[in-house]
Amino acid sequence: MERLCLGAEAIAEGAICSVVTVDAENRLIALAAPSLPGHYAAALSGTLAGPRVGSCGTAIYRGEAVCVTDIATDPLWQGFEHLALPFGLQACWSSPIKAPDGRVVGTFGFYYDRRRGPDDFERQIVETCVHLCAIAIEHDEVQSRNHRLAYYDMLTGLPNRVSFNDSITRMTARSPLDFGLMLIDIDHLKVTNDTLGHAAGDALIAAVGARLRAVVGEAIAYRIGGDEFAVLLPHCTHAAQMRSLASTILSAMSAPLDHDGHGIIPSVTIGSALAGEDGEDSVTLRQNADFALYHAKETRRGGYVRFRDGLRTSMIRRLQARRDVDEALAEGRVIAYYQPVIRIDTHEIVGLEALARMRMPDGRIAPAKDFHGAIVDPKVAHRFTGQMLQAVAQDMAAWQRAGIAFGHVGINVTSADFQKGDLVQRVLRTLERAKVSPKQLVVEITEQVFMGGRKDGVARTIAALRERGITVALDDFGTGFASLTHLLDFPVDIIKIDRSFTASARTGTRGGVIVEAMIGIAKRLGMETIAEGIETQEQAEWLRSMGCRMGQGFLYAQAVPAGVVAELLQRFGRKHASEAPQPAGIIASAA
Repeated sequence: MERLCLGAEAIAEGAICSVVTVDAENRLIALAAPSLPGHYAAALSGTLAGPRVGSCGTAIYRGEAVCVTDIATDPLWQGFEHLALPFGLQACWSSPIKAPDGRVVGTFGFYYDRRRGPDDFERQIVETCVHLCAIAIEHDEVQSRNHRLAYYDMLTGLPNRVSFNDSITRMTARSPLDFGLMLIDIDHLKVTNDTLGHAAGDALIAAVGARLRAVVGEAIAYRIGGDEFAVLLPHCTHAAQMRSLASTILSAMSAPLDHDGHGIIPSVTIGSALAGEDGEDSVTLRQNADFALYHAKETRRGGYVRFRDGLRTSMIRRLQARRDVDEALAEGRVIAYYQPVIRIDTHEIVGLEALARMRMPDGRIAPAKDFHGAIVDPKVAHRFTGQMLQAVAQDMAAWQRAGIAFGHVGINVTSADFQKGDLVQRVLRTLERAKVSPKQLVVEITEQVFMGGRKDGVARTIAALRERGITVALDDFGTGFASLTHLLDFPVDIIKIDRSFTASARTGTRGGVIVEAMIGIAKRLGMETIAEGIETQEQAEWLRSMGCRMGQGFLYAQAVPAGVVAELLQRFGRKHASEAPQPAGIIASAA
């Protein structure tokens, strides 16, 4: 543009050329004015185009050429004349530069040192220059647009994964390594997409991006995936700096987002790593920040975790567990062990709880603690529940054919099973194939299920299960959040008192007071109670005295294979009932 201006000035005697463009808000930008003083161009930049903004601003506003032959007196220059007159500029003729779609993208101007307008030769010069300017500006816009498409996320406007990769590579290549890395995941985006639609999910992503941009300060936020963001903190050498920014980010997310009449509260989980201390190359640093994020999602969802050395070992262990579980699912090596549920006063077996086990390739039976980390993944959890359902239904059918009364069998389900939305159909379909009554199944859920999905969706699923005769139990009661509130919002049939309370259930202790209150609340709400983790006769007697008449634990039996539990059922099971009791009636039918 500068060369174009100088070339036009060389053949148009007495003319001084300028090229002005506009930004997205229609503010003037002095692009090229090689013969005008620098502070004149600076004063012009930032002025909003309008109906009386000199020759250039008015030409952009009108979309047509504006010729002012006397800057000193023309009303179009009123308020701006003091910029031009001190430099001997007496007149100005400005022609709009238009894009192919008709948008005015700038002007090409001729200033004169005397009061006059253009002659025919100058009009030909400007016509050619305007055409060349339009081509150049269009080319620049295409390049800028391609750059944004390549390096920026269109939904949030943040730099994208390509930009992030370039930035972290540059930052790890220089010395000293004085920056921090945060990886950020949006919590429960899939739930928002599934329940409110993808438009709501996009609104959530955009809101998170906007809030990140607003609070990160000198740091740079990136959107690097569907629900994933990253933040690079330059000049960060202390973990306290990252912790402070993480706290600011988490606070910024707490305000509700309104989308189409639905309130959405954004929540994110953050993991971080410090360059140099937690990794000297981009691959190691990103991997360690990812380890921290993964750990935060498992243990502190909605919070912040910084990388520490032990996380790498635990992550490798989890990855191995994930591979083991994937192989076991593919080869059908997921099996069920059963722990009897006992009537405390008679020691009669009134039901069973199915506990997941995995047969390893070497024949060893792996307990749940060995692969629990892998089932945190929703997809794995959903597949795992499906195989457990099949195994339990087949065992129930086998006992039924053998004439063995087993009462009811409880099976644990996860948040992933509720989020998928097909839990009721899967359960009924599996039981129907095995020719087992739904009344003989107890679906056990924890309060994490309530925290991991939409409240109304979970409530509908629980109601649908109960309507079809399936008993619903709240497992590990008392260890989650707002348990009493959950009993109001999600009515269940059985409350299972967590083993941590059973262990402290002695008269006069705080744990004992809580257990007594739990049993009383359950009775008033028409629910049954089962105490978990009973290991001593003293615990059993105390629970019975409080009105809890069912329990399970090592005092009675450990979890055993289906064949062994069949023998226990024949020796200690109920002899007078062929199917599980109705909800809220287990104790009565066992009497």
